[in-house]
Formats: sequence, C-alpha cells, structure tokens
Amino acid sequence: MRAALELLYRGSGLLAGFFLVAIAALTAAQIVGRSLGFAAYSFDDFAGFCLAATSFLGLAWTFRENEHIRMTLALHHLRGRTRRVLEVACLVVAALLVGLFAWYCCDMTLTSYQLHDVSQGLVPVALWIPQSAMALGLVVLLVALASDLVRGGGGSSSRSAGAGLRALTPWKCG
Repeated sequence: MRAALELLYRGSGLLAGFFLVAIAALTAAQIVGRSLGFAAYSFDDFAGFCLAATSFLGLAWTFRENEHIRMTLALHHLRGRTRRVLEVACLVVAALLVGLFAWYCCDMTLTSYQLHDVSQGLVPVALWIPQSAMALGLVVLLVALASDLVRGGGGSSSRSAGAGLRALTPWKCG
C-alpha cells in the first residue's frame, strides 16, 4: 500500500513538472511568435491553466518531501508527548481544511461539467478540464495527510517514516 501511495504522489509531482514545462514552452512560443509577427492569442490563458495545474498537482509531492513552508517555532521547543499531540492536531486541522477545499473544488468541477461552462478567452475551453487538475491535486494532498494521520502523525517523508515530523529550523523555506 505504501508503494502505491508513493507512486501516486510521485505521479502527481511528475504531472506538476509537465505542466511547469508546458508554461515555459507556451511562454517561449509566445515570445518567438511575437517576434515573427505571429499573433499568439490565448497562450496566456493556457499558461494560466497550466499554472493552476502545476501548483495543485505538486502539493502532495512537496508535502511528502518536506518542502512545504512550515512554521515550527513552537514545535521546535516542545518535546515528547506534547510535541506529538501538537503535530497530530496540526495534521487533523490541515486534513479538515484540505478536505473541505477538495470537496468544494470537486463540486465546482462537477458543476462546470454539468453546465458546460467554458472560459471567457478567445479560445473557449471547457472549464472542468483545468479545474480537474486542481481538484485532483487537492484530493491527492488529502490522501497524503490522511496517510500520515493513519500512521499516527509519522513523518511526511518516506525518508523519515516512523520518526515523527522532522525537526526543522524555526522557519523552513523550501
């Protein structure tokens, strides 16, 4: 089961990387197109969709690799059971908030699909397509948070499994 979850997180991260490369390609094509007199309409719309996809699809992978910005000023000074309880409480709050966000994002995506909602740019794009990446990223992050909760608040990285959340400097910006 752990291997399947790690594959899910890695796949989500790779998709995020793909959309990041797509942003670079769209930007380069737009720059080259303008210099050659080619009107690159709606490229910025597609780059925006890719930005949303890369941001949300990368959430679970960065969480698993301890690359999210974490404010651990209080946790840094706690030890033992108190620290463990606070870590689990933080995971519960995060899971609840992400779960709520994922629920409403999935609902928005489904509603856009049912209403045949399209973007307002020059190229009409069915909005459920870019919204799906956002919803998928949030659901995968929720799975990662739930997985850590089931493991008892264990580390959010496969490298530190069972060792509790990694002790970080007061602010880790990664």
